[in-house]
Amino acid sequence: MKAIVTPGPRPVTDPSALLDIDAPEPVLGPRDLLVEIRAVGLNPIDFKVRRIREPGETAPDILGYDAAGVVTAVGPEVILFKAGDEVFHAGQINRPGSNAERQAVDERIVGPKPRTLNFAQAAALPLTSLTAWELLFDRMRADPDEEETLLVVGGAGGVGSALIQIARAKTRLRIVATASRPETREWCLDLGAHAVIDHSGPLDEALTAAGERAPKYIASLTQTPRHFEALVRAVAPQGVIGMIDDLPPGPFDSLKSKSVGLALESMFTRSGQGTPDMIRQHEILAEVAALVDAGRIRTTLTEVLGPMSAATLREGHRRLESGTTIGKLALTGF
Repeated sequence: MKAIVTPGPRPVTDPSALLDIDAPEPVLGPRDLLVEIRAVGLNPIDFKVRRIREPGETAPDILGYDAAGVVTAVGPEVILFKAGDEVFHAGQINRPGSNAERQAVDERIVGPKPRTLNFAQAAALPLTSLTAWELLFDRMRADPDEEETLLVVGGAGGVGSALIQIARAKTRLRIVATASRPETREWCLDLGAHAVIDHSGPLDEALTAAGERAPKYIASLTQTPRHFEALVRAVAPQGVIGMIDDLPPGPFDSLKSKSVGLALESMFTRSGQGTPDMIRQHEILAEVAALVDAGRIRTTLTEVLGPMSAATLREGHRRLESGTTIGKLALTGF
């Protein structure tokens, strides 16, 4: 089958950073689906792994996580799906990925594709929706009925775009997003943020200047080390700072006087560690699909770069590495 691989850590400007190959067909495990990939969504994790992946860590080194497609075969213990079902998923970091014609993926981390979306629109959603949902409800343990404030740092990115919508659809929280450009500010407001502040300066000062109260929940999605001291000053006593990117340098003594929690989220924990509640990702994706089909959440896809190839995928990585994308990029199948 056709696939795209990384031969090892190389800059995105190197034409050999990603290569078209003929790869072996996936081998199904007992609870695996064989999914014919119709579209893939791109995320920063794609280029971050490409930058560090050494040859031989997986066989073959097929990257890619977000995907939407059609089930063509199932393992002997599959109970959730059948051949012909349209699905979407975010895959696993320790198995061959979605940059291929076909992919084997555990049914417990797969959801039914939203009926109202095409494959590219659907492929933009799984990883960011799962990350946002898990961060808000599983890690920060936000109460949907609380009338507190949620600060979303990096609201126009992929996870921020999903988190704003999920919080607006599922909670009574006041959502304050951060952005620094007119177009990203409007994007956040259009997705459902109640207010937007500028993150180019100290965030605690920006919150005060905007007349916003101290947020009980802070979702720090980008540049956490840069903003961390301001976030500690900004967070309400007994609040929570949740994060998905790099930890700031310790110590964390500054959190103690406010009894502030620090919550870490990795969407790949459940699948990578094989946790007993791995099926929770299937349940979350099913609820996301239902919210989409009910018109309460929309796709965050902003551009389809074309059919999948090493060249178009490399262009997608280049754009993500620039740090200026809004929403999500996608590629259609080969």
